[in-house]
Amino acid sequence: MKTTTRNLVLCAMCAAIICVLAPISVPIGPVPISLATFAVMFAGCLLGWKWGTIATLVYILLGAIGVPVFAGWTAGAQIIAGMTGGYIVGYLPLALISGLVYDIAGRRRKGAVRYVSLVAGMVLGTAVLYILGTIWFMAVSGMDLGASLAACVLPFLPGDALKIAIVTIITPVIEKALNRAGVTFEEKKANA
Repeated sequence: MKTTTRNLVLCAMCAAIICVLAPISVPIGPVPISLATFAVMFAGCLLGWKWGTIATLVYILLGAIGVPVFAGWTAGAQIIAGMTGGYIVGYLPLALISGLVYDIAGRRRKGAVRYVSLVAGMVLGTAVLYILGTIWFMAVSGMDLGASLAACVLPFLPGDALKIAIVTIITPVIEKALNRAGVTFEEKKANA
């Protein structure tokens, strides 16, 4: 299979995984706990920064045009324009940063360096997600920083730590299985 075709297929599969997992949520306040961050981090780490970000963009665009893939099976541009829109938009840098740090620092390494790069990328990406989402939430809701952090960040820290731990464990395992099946994630240079 050509590299481009393979990447498109893997990207579509990860976009589908995000679309299936993201609507599953637990409403605990103005921002529900969703499996979207898990799926986005997984896509970024497994596919790399470029294809993981594209898979995430596909998910966001599907939700924006009306496919019910956002938390609680919601959809539409009004969701992105609403209080949680910054978190949805923040999935893009989450995938990008998670994948980029892993691509640069850990994908070709073994042992602790590989796992540390996975964790570091996801923690940095999650921090950017929280910053974008909280600023957006404050602008739309009119709440101050303290109240916004209490509503939109603090309740999610334990769950996001668990998601990061799970992605850190499963990504190398799935990569290894796919590599054994002949699926690699490095671009092959064309022979001239």
